[in-house]
Amino acid sequence: MQGEESVKFAHIIEKNPTIQKVISNVNHELVARRGNKPSVCKVFLNEFTKLKDTDEFVFEIHKEAKRCLPDIIGNKVQFVKGVSSTDDLFREKFCTKRNIGIVFSGGPAPGGHNVIAGLYDAAKKANPESRIYGFLRGPDGIVENEYVELTDDIVDAYRNLGGFGMIKTGRAKIDSKEKMRLSKETCRKLKLDALVVVGGDDSNTNAAFLAQEMYKDGIQIIGVPKTIDGDIQVRDSKGTALCAISFGFHTAALSFANAIGNLCTDSDSDVKYWHICKVMGRVASHLALEVALQTHANITLIGEDLADYTDSRRVEKAKKEGTPDYTAFGMTLRHLSRVICDGIVRRAAVGKNYGVLVIPEGILEFINEIRVFIIKFNTVIAQYNSTHDIDFHTNFPILEDKLEYLRRLAKTSREEGIFTIWNTRDDDLFNDIPAFFQEGLLMERDSHGNFQFSQVETEKVLMGLVKDYLNILKEKGQYKTGISKVYYAKTLEKGNLNPDIFGPVLFNSYGDEFLIMKETITSVKTLKQALVREGIIQESDKIPAEVEKIFKKSIPDFKTQVHFYGYDGRGNDPSGFDCVYTYNLGLTAFSLIANGATGQMAAIKNLEKEFEKWEPIGIPIAPLMHIEERKGKLDLVLEKTVVDINSPCFQIVKALREKWLGAVAGEDDYRRPGPIRFVGKCEDDRPLTFILNELAKQKLD
Repeated sequence: MQGEESVKFAHIIEKNPTIQKVISNVNHELVARRGNKPSVCKVFLNEFTKLKDTDEFVFEIHKEAKRCLPDIIGNKVQFVKGVSSTDDLFREKFCTKRNIGIVFSGGPAPGGHNVIAGLYDAAKKANPESRIYGFLRGPDGIVENEYVELTDDIVDAYRNLGGFGMIKTGRAKIDSKEKMRLSKETCRKLKLDALVVVGGDDSNTNAAFLAQEMYKDGIQIIGVPKTIDGDIQVRDSKGTALCAISFGFHTAALSFANAIGNLCTDSDSDVKYWHICKVMGRVASHLALEVALQTHANITLIGEDLADYTDSRRVEKAKKEGTPDYTAFGMTLRHLSRVICDGIVRRAAVGKNYGVLVIPEGILEFINEIRVFIIKFNTVIAQYNSTHDIDFHTNFPILEDKLEYLRRLAKTSREEGIFTIWNTRDDDLFNDIPAFFQEGLLMERDSHGNFQFSQVETEKVLMGLVKDYLNILKEKGQYKTGISKVYYAKTLEKGNLNPDIFGPVLFNSYGDEFLIMKETITSVKTLKQALVREGIIQESDKIPAEVEKIFKKSIPDFKTQVHFYGYDGRGNDPSGFDCVYTYNLGLTAFSLIANGATGQMAAIKNLEKEFEKWEPIGIPIAPLMHIEERKGKLDLVLEKTVVDINSPCFQIVKALREKWLGAVAGEDDYRRPGPIRFVGKCEDDRPLTFILNELAKQKLD
């Protein structure tokens, strides 16, 4: 019968155009996005563009970068300049037929399709016979020669849309001689003049090595900065911003902020949950910082701030004892849980046993003791893999096997009196950690050798400690829900009881707007004892029902709802800012190619300012490289940018923490960011971190 009904409705749908229109995957929003033409920087209004090298910006170049990337290390920052008339030779060179490849690498970021659209439009405008090839599923597409030639129909279908659906993406790296050989072979088969690599720090690192490898073949390599984490920010040695943020950050931050803003509304409405919100950001807390500014969540933890923490009391104690205490520097996991509890307890005291807590995905990486464990495990695993024929995780597939191996290392260190990376003290400390967290810390690293914080239930680790400590505070009578004096009076008056008689016995400070029950009253038994002691009731009397009701209301019940914001932000349709930003990045990439550049990153300078001041540039990738440990060895990579705790925007958040915590009577200071706006100007058309830092530069009060 169910099948017959399905057939019937399928027939109705087929014959009814109105129903088809309602359920179609093509709606008004999609049509509007596809048809929107992003604004272009002034230089691109000219028929041609040229590059102007500048010595204005200087970088501290690592000697290893000089050694590994000799042909591109001398690249300079290049400004893209518009020209309307040129000589015939330049015109011919600019407008020559080109074959250009483009690849997405790493996780999606809103706006990627517009990078392709900008590159495609510029290439076809210069020469309609130019061909653009999209490599499928990331760098593997280059290695395996898997691609699609892009056409008007393909590109037009994805304009201003989120995701990387046009050509997909992947996390592979071209990091071996064989992969590099196969990549060169693919480029030669397609007769590529240039390859554009759209990706994060690892992908742009890859772009630099590809540029070096293919330099003599005359194949140009251009990088494009992409990551929602916002950890690609390029500054010269003087601190001048050349690329203020990677694309996708603005959209992801607004997406998270809108959802978390909704939770602020829910929290304030239902008044019973603490919403624990984990946002992406493995090694940098830019997203958490932007979300804090967008929403005014009650508590926002910034990893870089925790790493900078110094316990002055422990420092002084160590000085007196004449022994160094390295754990005094940097926040410990236990201390962090106490910081969170302090905010929860203080809000509860004014009747707000609810709220919103925002934490970055990689917050544990900023915790001193956890960082030490991760460093040690990375070394242990790397050493094992280098001396055995089988992979560490293959040989020790379950947690108990891994723990047993660590115990043997500690035993060897103790019995033989030799230094090992893992010792008895490490083993004892590690065994105090919950099993699920032990397993998380010992899990297999990602393809880049990074610890996979996204796979660790960070919020579970933190909230476990928070709940334990709140229970201790509750037993001590220090975690109480504040009772409105008005509510208290009305409740007792309903039972014909005098509030002023019971009030001084029950509460610490009876004259306050919110009344806190005395620490000594932690149970019905201690409540009765207090009333009997003050002679209000007799031992044989029952506690008045209204008084008991007030007591029970004062005992907080800590309830949480956990949320993770990551993939939803990555897959969001781009904001107006990211649509315009990425389209101009595509135009910039073509300008760099048309003018013979290689080993450069397409970027837009002055993103933090009004659109009219944006300047397309090429940034040399090689000078941005530094040495970093990956998979237990030192590699030359593009450096990630973390939150600057001295920046104006962070200092503003720091100054407003107390206000946003809302540990006072009255309404919370929640901000409603609202949904992402595709068109129209509003205060959020750029990241708020940009706006605040720029205002501080202008020395505005």
